[in-house]
Amino acid sequence: MAEPEGGGEVHRDMLTIGAFAKACRLSPKALRLYDELDLLRPARVDPDTGYRYYGVGQLERARLVAWLRRLGMPLAEIRQVCRLHDRDSTAAAREIRAYWARVEAQTAVRRDLAAFLVDHLTADSDESGKDTAMLELRYSAHSDTGRVRPANQDTAYAGTRLLAVADGFGPAGAPASSAAVEALRFLDTDEVPAGGVLNLLEDAVRGASQAVRDVADGADDIGTTLTALLWTGSRLALVHIGDSRAYLLRDGELFLITHDHTVVQSMIDEGRLTPEEAVSHPQRSFLLKALTGDGATTIPDLRLHDTLPGDRYLLCSDGLTGVVPEDRIRELLASPATPGETVQALVTAANEAGGPDNVSCVVADVVERREHAATA
Repeated sequence: MAEPEGGGEVHRDMLTIGAFAKACRLSPKALRLYDELDLLRPARVDPDTGYRYYGVGQLERARLVAWLRRLGMPLAEIRQVCRLHDRDSTAAAREIRAYWARVEAQTAVRRDLAAFLVDHLTADSDESGKDTAMLELRYSAHSDTGRVRPANQDTAYAGTRLLAVADGFGPAGAPASSAAVEALRFLDTDEVPAGGVLNLLEDAVRGASQAVRDVADGADDIGTTLTALLWTGSRLALVHIGDSRAYLLRDGELFLITHDHTVVQSMIDEGRLTPEEAVSHPQRSFLLKALTGDGATTIPDLRLHDTLPGDRYLLCSDGLTGVVPEDRIRELLASPATPGETVQALVTAANEAGGPDNVSCVVADVVERREHAATA
C-alpha cells in the first residue's frame, strides 16, 4: 500500500511524509532512502500501514540534509556532518568548510585540464609547421637517511620521463614507498601522448595503491606519500598525494605547485591556523591523504604544467621542507650548479639543520635538446 503523500497532520507536531517533504524540500522518495540509510528516521511508523510520520522538530535536520545534497556532498559525509551538528554546530561548520575546500581544489584540477584540452583542440593547425625548440630534462635524485632516523623509508627516482619522491611510514614504510615508485616506473620508457597523460597517471596511481596494499598485507598503519612528474616532451604532468612537495623555479622565483594533504594545511585553508603556527603544531605530520594498506580509495591531485627552457623543478620529502626554509631552498635551486650538485647541496642543508628525518630530493632542469646530451 502506498504511503499518504498529502499534506495533512496526524496530530499536533506530526506530519505525513508528503507534508514533511514539501516543508523541507526533499522528495518522499529521498526521505524513504534516508530512512533506509539511517540518515533521517521518521518519528513514527504506523505498525499497521507502515506509513511514515515526521515531527516538526525534524525539519531542521531535513533542511540541512537537503542543503548539503545541493552542495553535492556524498551521503556518508552528510551523515558525519549531521552527527557533528547534533553535538556542536561549529564543528559541523568546520567539516563543511573542509569539504568545500576539497571541492575547490578538485575543481581547480579539472579547470586546468579543461584549459589544456581547449588549447590543445583549438590550436591553429598552422602551428604544426612552425619550428619549435625540442626540450628535454636533465635530472638527478638522491635519498638520505638523515642524522636521527635508524633507517631510510624514502624513495627518490629520476629518469628520462619520470621523476618521483615517496615518503613511507609505518613498520614497512620503506617497502611501501619503493613499491609505489616502482609501480610508476613503466612510464619512464613508454611514449606518453600529451592528451592522455592525466588518465595514464591516474591509472598508474591505482597500480601504486595496489602495490602498497600488497606490501602492507592488510595493516592500516603502513603507507606512503607519492609526488611525481611525468615528462611528455613539452609539458610535465603532476600527480600528488600526501605532504611531499613539488616546486618550480622560474626566472629566479620559487613556486610551490603542490598542496599538502595534511591536517594543519586544512586548518590553514580554513583560517584556523597561520603558516607560522603550523610549523610547530603537534599535528603537522598527520596526513589526510596517502597510499595506505587499508584499501581506502585515495583521489590524487592531477594537473598539467607548461614548461619553458630554464625551468628547474624540485621534488622533495618533508625531511627537506620541515627544516630548511623556502628562502634557502630557493637560493640553492637558483645557483648555477648542475642538478646533481644541487641535490647534494639540498640534502646537506637538511642534515646541517639537524637531519631529524629522511630527506629525498629530485632536481630536474628543462633544457633545449642537444645531440648526445648526457644527464647530470
